Amino acid sequence: MVKYKQQVLDMLEANKELFESFSLIHAKYVDEPQVFQEEFNQIGQKAVRIIQRWENMLCSKTESGKYGKFSQSLSENFWKEIRMRFPKIDYVGVVNSD
Repeated sequence: MVKYKQQVLDMLEANKELFESFSLIHAKYVDEPQVFQEEFNQIGQKAVRIIQRWENMLCSKTESGKYGKFSQSLSENFWKEIRMRFPKIDYVGVVNSD
């Protein structure tokens, strides 16, 4: 398995309870964003902090040295994998005034 995919699986397993909660609120947010915006942002902010921490752990090993040029691609692939599971992850923190 590719390293970034394994990192995502490890992250989800290590933080199972949080990501199960986020998955539930994410599904509700997809259906009714205005109703679930606040709860989505609260749980989502915790999830994003953990995702960023795991992304840093993944990419920190490649940023220095001769593999530095691959770090950005690795990060993009990591986030692509996250977005496949949580398509609205980029909406965490966004406030709809509608």
